[in-house]
Amino acid sequence: MATRVLHRVSGGLGRAASSGARPAGRLVVWSSTSNASRSIRGFTTSVSRSGKDSWFKSLFVRKVDPRKDAHATLLTKNEESNLYKIQFHNVKPECLDAYNKLCEEVLPSIHADKYYPCELVGTWNTWYGEQDQAVHLWRYRGGYPALTEVMNKLKQNQEFTAYRKERGKMLMSRRNQLLLEFSFWNEPVPREGPNIYELRSYQLRPGTMIEWGNYWARAIRFRQHNSEAVGGFFSQIGNLYMVHHLWAYKDLQSREDTRNGAWQQEGWDEVVYYTVPLIQHMDSRIMIPTKASPLK
Repeated sequence: MATRVLHRVSGGLGRAASSGARPAGRLVVWSSTSNASRSIRGFTTSVSRSGKDSWFKSLFVRKVDPRKDAHATLLTKNEESNLYKIQFHNVKPECLDAYNKLCEEVLPSIHADKYYPCELVGTWNTWYGEQDQAVHLWRYRGGYPALTEVMNKLKQNQEFTAYRKERGKMLMSRRNQLLLEFSFWNEPVPREGPNIYELRSYQLRPGTMIEWGNYWARAIRFRQHNSEAVGGFFSQIGNLYMVHHLWAYKDLQSREDTRNGAWQQEGWDEVVYYTVPLIQHMDSRIMIPTKASPLK
């Protein structure tokens, strides 16, 4: 696969060079001999005399275009103000069944009650990845005000208070993130099953979110043929510069076939080539929806 990327991308790099585009990455000047090193120093000295704005200096100084808007404004659906919360609960192994039963009794009632401006998008148990883990994804229509409203109302909900108290006995740890959705992804909607879901999480290098969004705005078309794309999100609070892509497949073999099929499409290899350097860390969870999940 790596060989295929290098061979096929070489054509893309050539096209980028001929059009004046500059690929992402760092410029490295390397010399294997002292003579080469002296030549570079001599060349640097000669061109520096031509002025501060010489073309040689421009190779090492990256010009930053001024932006008038935050990344969140540039990457999201401006006509909507949906906020998402993703929760990761690490459950004591002996308590997972009881935990799932407890969630099935409480979470759907909050989802169905119009008194709370929130929706349960999906709830899962991790099958492969972190074991004995539950993942919940909530949507708040109305953004941060809706989140605050739900939090204040739930404080007065005795059933939810009892749920939190009982749930606390079953957990080893928990964490959450507040997310926004990418404008070029579909909004997650309930779907029929049975499906398995893959949550691919990417920790990006700081400052690369716009670049990631630009590449994936073009790349998402390669991953729509089997309706596998569920949602794409990036963090606002919690681990920053974190991206989550949520995919649905019929089974593990379907996942394998779908992902291999993307490599047969012209342009997918270039997307991989240019986005991999933006990533510091990534992981994948294969998840099974629980009975309470609208994403079946």
